[in-house]
Amino acid sequence: MQAIARRIGYPVMVRPSYVLGGRAMQVVWSDDQLVGFTRTAIEAADGHPILIDKFLEHATEVDVDALADGERVVIAAIMEHIEEAGIHSGDSACIIPPRTLSAAVLEKIRRYTRELGLALNVRGLMNIQYAVKGDDVWVLEVNPRASRTVPFVSKTIGIPVAQLATRVMIGRTIEELGFTEEPRVHYYSVKEAVLPFQKFPGCQVILGPEMRSTGEVMGIDTDYAIAFAKSQAAAGTVLPTSGVIFVSINDHDKPEFLPVARDLAAGGFDLVATPGTSRFLADHGIPNRTISKISVGRPNTIDLVPNNEVAMIINTVGGAISVRDEQAIRQIAVQRQVPLFTTIAAARAVALATAALQGRKFGVKALQDYNAELDGER
Repeated sequence: MQAIARRIGYPVMVRPSYVLGGRAMQVVWSDDQLVGFTRTAIEAADGHPILIDKFLEHATEVDVDALADGERVVIAAIMEHIEEAGIHSGDSACIIPPRTLSAAVLEKIRRYTRELGLALNVRGLMNIQYAVKGDDVWVLEVNPRASRTVPFVSKTIGIPVAQLATRVMIGRTIEELGFTEEPRVHYYSVKEAVLPFQKFPGCQVILGPEMRSTGEVMGIDTDYAIAFAKSQAAAGTVLPTSGVIFVSINDHDKPEFLPVARDLAAGGFDLVATPGTSRFLADHGIPNRTISKISVGRPNTIDLVPNNEVAMIINTVGGAISVRDEQAIRQIAVQRQVPLFTTIAAARAVALATAALQGRKFGVKALQDYNAELDGER
């Protein structure tokens, strides 16, 4: 396995065959991690092969739900994930419509979706997951079935997609049903996962290829940042608009975190960081206060959180295995219900959302009112 991984080039995605929910899947960054993780993968595979694929770093994952009748394929929604590829799609927040994908990339996605649906002779719903890096689009998987995103899509576009798919499966055509064009929405709808960490003390509080979520919520607004903030509130995370943010960022993520840190500091937040992160921020002109690692000395994060001195925590870990300090930080955040974000992509969205919340409060509008705007155009 090490020879295969080296030939492909780290990082690699290691996954057992025939498992659901990404069970025992892992992004592996070195020979040492590969050896340690292979035991778990072999046990989960139960005699089936272990697959090793090249992992695309800093790629955007995209979900597409579409309806096909053998003659034509109509996209219901294109969803851009907030977390980068490598986080299970069930645990990643996603947005309708996409925010950062270029027109050329969207056209590729639409063309690939039509071609795949017709080639596979799909009759009913299909879900395709893509990875996008630059102008390149990779197909990760194609499922000729409904996906967990269908209820979210249906609420966003105001069309009962599963009902239409059922009619197609018993012989109706898409044209007969009047669903002939991809709906275009003029607001942002954000789906967020609800994670069960608070219910399971001691579990590893980290997102990765293995699905952890137990539910979903959504937030809608004409402003993406506010829609994201609404989704967080619905999932039980109320974003702060002031206070202290504790940050501990692994070396791999530090360059990506730099603009996020600048935005948070410009928004009036005080940053407290572990020594390595603190030095990095200071070297780039971002004011912050250094605090000891838990294993080194006091005061540390474990002291600050119980005293209500921390409004939010941003903590990323290299690879997929959390070291002891990081796991302790995440556990105390969950116990004390301090907003916790473990990916740079989520931190970017949080920086936008907190800035938006400093300027305005949530607006309340019924889902039916959003859908009515689309009905007037159809």
